[in-house]
Amino acid sequence: MAQLNPEPKKVTQQFFPENESIENVTPALQKKKGFTDYNELLSFLNAEKDKHPNSVSIEFIGKSQRGYDIPIVYIKNSNPSEETIKVWLQSGLHGNEPASTEGVLYLIHKLLNDETYKYLLDNLEFAIVPMANIDGYIKLNRLAANGLDLNRDQTKLMAPETVALKQAYSDFNPEVALDFHEYNAYRRDFAKMGAFGITSAYDVMFLYSSNHNVPENLRSIIDTLFVEEARKTMDENNLRHNDYMSTATYSGDIHFNKGSTNARSSATNFALTNTISALIEVRGVNLGRTSFKRRINTTFLVGMSFLETTYNNVDLIKKSIKAAQKSNEILTVTSSRMPFKEDISVIDLDSYKLTDMTVIVRDAKKAEPKLVRQKPEAYLLHHDLSMLVDKLKVLGLEVETFNEAFTLKVESYLITDYNRDETTYEKMNLQTVATKLIEKEITFPAGSFKISTNQKNTALLYEILEPEAPNSFISFGVLKTELNQELPIYRLSKTN
Repeated sequence: MAQLNPEPKKVTQQFFPENESIENVTPALQKKKGFTDYNELLSFLNAEKDKHPNSVSIEFIGKSQRGYDIPIVYIKNSNPSEETIKVWLQSGLHGNEPASTEGVLYLIHKLLNDETYKYLLDNLEFAIVPMANIDGYIKLNRLAANGLDLNRDQTKLMAPETVALKQAYSDFNPEVALDFHEYNAYRRDFAKMGAFGITSAYDVMFLYSSNHNVPENLRSIIDTLFVEEARKTMDENNLRHNDYMSTATYSGDIHFNKGSTNARSSATNFALTNTISALIEVRGVNLGRTSFKRRINTTFLVGMSFLETTYNNVDLIKKSIKAAQKSNEILTVTSSRMPFKEDISVIDLDSYKLTDMTVIVRDAKKAEPKLVRQKPEAYLLHHDLSMLVDKLKVLGLEVETFNEAFTLKVESYLITDYNRDETTYEKMNLQTVATKLIEKEITFPAGSFKISTNQKNTALLYEILEPEAPNSFISFGVLKTELNQELPIYRLSKTN
């Protein structure tokens, strides 16, 4: 599918010249037009497997909606050390971000064939999904075949690709995870800024979680160690970088939302499983093959920086994740960001100069808890919620099923305020609720479920089951409710 390239040649030549040092070793780099197609992807992966049969294996984790098998590549040393770190890499979750897939294919090639990087296999074991959204990729479309954005589906799990990816992720149980993307440097809001519009100046932006339910020590290590080392790598290679920002309009003003707390997307969703994670946004959506090698090189350099930091900090990573298991006794259900002014670098499309612009920013790092609750001992679900339980299991949560009826004193959620959005978002009618917790004694029938909060992925559980949480089963309308209704989800207090 042809795409209109919005970038003036003057911008490309002056700020984003091509990088000719990249070797033509991946399928798209070996042709002048287009990108790696599905058959070329499989041929490339199988060729690497044939060259490295003791290190590489390929499996298929499921099918896309149009019937394509989704490959996952496992790479590990035939004689791994006892302190191996598991690393998850994925790309192509949005089908119109081709340099993400190509950059990961380039990384696979260098990891296996370049003596400079082979040492990483001594301590690292990989699970890599290079083309997560095959149907979208084939058509250079951001969305999956059913119109869903796979990076907005990671709590509701409505697309088969998401279910396959999450199950594979849970089965692999990584300690470090990276999701590679590209971003649109010509947002609609940018046309309204400056004398003749602006465009983003950053080769790459880093998105990592500021969600308060992600243990603070993990939030710190990703920012001050992993991303900081990647920032240094970008500086050494004369590539501009920043924390990720997107725009939205509030009361007629354009605000820049920096960072994320949203469990619906990968960076936070991975982090909520006590994994050191980040989403890497390289400048590239709608640019076709403009600066393609530069974008691939940026993806590769960031990826290798994270891998080298992982290799050099195995003991710290394992200790940090172990410490993170002791989660806070207070959980954050909702939070809010206050706007403030900050200077960012932009390219002015009138003067073609790099300039600082003062904008209104809402920074996830500065978000304040709004609604907090005491951590329960467990959540209890009625026996007829097996559909929700299946989703919890895909997300790596352990669920106990009771064979006999039992009676317990619990906290129930009573809906005290309710609004249903009649417009759909990701094919769902969002629900905004407020609840009141009521203590009561309930008899649960056989087949009911208990999910303990004493497990690895507990923080993700809060985001899914606390009704007011913005990405919960309730908020997304996966479990429908109404005013004055008691939810079939209960909290077991630690005092019981």
